Amino acid sequence: MNKFFVSFLAFVFSFSLHAQGFKVSSSGEKTFDFTDKGKRNQASFFSTTPLEDITGLTNDVNGKVSLKVNDIKSLKGELSVSTASIKTGIDLRDEHLRDENWLDATKYPNIKFTLKEVSDVKQLADNRLQIKFSGDFTLKGVTKEISGDATLTYLVESEQTKQRAPGDLLGVQAKFKVNLSDFGIKNQIIGQKVAEVVDVSVNMVGSSSSK
Repeated sequence: MNKFFVSFLAFVFSFSLHAQGFKVSSSGEKTFDFTDKGKRNQASFFSTTPLEDITGLTNDVNGKVSLKVNDIKSLKGELSVSTASIKTGIDLRDEHLRDENWLDATKYPNIKFTLKEVSDVKQLADNRLQIKFSGDFTLKGVTKEISGDATLTYLVESEQTKQRAPGDLLGVQAKFKVNLSDFGIKNQIIGQKVAEVVDVSVNMVGSSSSK
């Protein structure tokens, strides 16, 4: 047998043995857009103070990620939220959240995350994967590497999924932590001392359709 052919088969076998991804009918590389006109995608943060818990929420999630369906470690992309869109349920507190001592929304209108690496992949189902991820998180003009956990769900286009959006869908539920001092943010808001570490959660769905 031709040595080149044998080497090629060995390479293909090795790749298939180590590559982990979605076991669905779709294949190849896909790009998913998370900009949702219906504002159903969400990013939120949770913090505590001596008096109360604080939850901030935004539906203004934008960005794109791409991946090879059968190789989740090929996942890459960038996501962002507009700083001024984050709401905590109290108008006065939201004003302080946007001012220069906290997020400084005027000078830094967006909070961004750029994915760098995927690891510790676990297959929960043919169309569902659990991963650890790391990447560059930019807040208030400062960029730091953060890591977190995520569950990804792949839905091949069907009559049911079209009710949400055309194309294949990628659902993402992710969690990570942010140290406020890493980004030059004092852990006080309206005189209340908040936790130094803030829990961030993301729940969103992207579509592979370019329509």
